[in-house]
Amino acid sequence: MAILRVGGGIVLVLLGALWSLQGADLVHINPILCFANCKPLVGGSITWLVVGLVAIAAGVLLLLRKRIRSSRSGT
Repeated sequence: MAILRVGGGIVLVLLGALWSLQGADLVHINPILCFANCKPLVGGSITWLVVGLVAIAAGVLLLLRKRIRSSRSGT
């Protein structure tokens, strides 16, 4: 279970970082799978910036969850 928690936390942090950077218009990546007229997003997106920050926070919470629990039970 700990491996899934750590793996999920790492994935969330990495994806959150990518989404945040794309939302802040610092990273530009062309679409990978295109089935129609696919165009890259132009400019930043507040939505992706917020989603990325939430994903980073959730990933960090997953990674630190055991540490937080053990410090609370030890006091």
